[in-house]
Amino acid sequence: MSVTRRGFASLLGASALVPSAVLAQEDPVLEAVRSTLFGTTSEFEGGMAFLVKRANPDVVPALLTGLRFSGRRRYDIADTMQTLTGETFGTSWFDWMLWQERNRDLVPHPSLIPFKREVLLGVDENFADFLRPEYLTRDRMKIRLEEISWGGVRKDGIPSLDNPKLQKAKRATYLKGDDLVFGVAINGDVRAYPLRIMGWHEMFNEVIGGVPVALAYCTLCGSGILFETHVEGRAKPLVFGSSGFLYRSNKLMFDRETHSLWNQFTGKPVVGPLVDSKIALKQRPVVITSWDSWKAENPETKVLSTRTGHKRDYGSGVVYNDYFSSDDLMFPALVDQSNHKQKDYVFAVRQFGAARAWPLKAFESQNVINDAIGDRPLVLVGAASERTVRAYERAGHRFTNVETGLKDEKGQIWTVSESALTAPDGTTLPRVAGHIAYWFAWDNYLGDVASVYRG
Repeated sequence: MSVTRRGFASLLGASALVPSAVLAQEDPVLEAVRSTLFGTTSEFEGGMAFLVKRANPDVVPALLTGLRFSGRRRYDIADTMQTLTGETFGTSWFDWMLWQERNRDLVPHPSLIPFKREVLLGVDENFADFLRPEYLTRDRMKIRLEEISWGGVRKDGIPSLDNPKLQKAKRATYLKGDDLVFGVAINGDVRAYPLRIMGWHEMFNEVIGGVPVALAYCTLCGSGILFETHVEGRAKPLVFGSSGFLYRSNKLMFDRETHSLWNQFTGKPVVGPLVDSKIALKQRPVVITSWDSWKAENPETKVLSTRTGHKRDYGSGVVYNDYFSSDDLMFPALVDQSNHKQKDYVFAVRQFGAARAWPLKAFESQNVINDAIGDRPLVLVGAASERTVRAYERAGHRFTNVETGLKDEKGQIWTVSESALTAPDGTTLPRVAGHIAYWFAWDNYLGDVASVYRG
């Protein structure tokens, strides 16, 4: 990817270049890092010589931005970074980003803020909605500015589906039986959202069963998480979109009211006005399963229509096919692969003051797992072939799988539904919210505080 000095100027407009250019006259470090993209040849050569003589690696995060967007200059930028750090990653932006993630104590030079902001606004001036300078200081952010990366699209370049058209199951002739869907059931309102459509949109904002919700689907993480969007103390439900930014290969979504950036994986604001609000979106249960299975279990389901208002190829196996079939990540993120490969699937639960993951492979040899999260007993019912797992509280019961439901230790048969397990006497055990994800995302975000099923 290469953006020339003239290309940035045409995208930004002359007036947009002024603030950083003016600052650069007062800050020789900013002037040097700006030279990677905006300087003449002599300015660039002088800038790199100045940074080498200065001998402080705090400029590497800014140089990383220059490295990604520069053309032929990337070799000299990489040489400067190597001199400052002693590392030999060449011109690999991916490897340098991993180095940066590992070196979390490195505090970037203040020039990173105006330079990175200038570069990203050159990609899309609408990024200014998220990159307000007053929110980009280290003490105001919950994530590291230097690890925010452009995902290759502009703001809303991956358009959300807001109250999209649905249709009856029998009319969804475009679907194949083995197509995977996100299945949602709230207060008797049952719906299916095919992954082959959601992969193009990565977000819907809906009211299901009277509850305002958003499905945040990070295709890069393999995770679709259903959040309630009504937050106590706020007059209206939050409405979300895709910002175009990533953090450790996870999408940063944004709310359309405040333009705060949110971590899709945790449901918490990380940049912007809501950072100190202590908001954590409540999860709702969602399941991935095949269309045939969902339709058989929920014959009255409604399903997303292909009439989304957008022109996309919604065919089976089209969206992100190369990525899903590869073992590699598209964007950098550190991951411990000593026990699991980075793109192995896990079922993740964050409830009851704890976090735990169950490898999807665990369900290849058994459909039912009796386990616990923290001190809360759970039973998980899964089918690895369809990427399907549902979790329920089990209140001390031990369940086994039978054709008509789940059998407890007394031989009673419990009915399995999308909302609960129900005993013959009407006793119910509630469903527990969880979601599928790639191992790398779970390990990267929660590896230090979570447990993993080893059974």
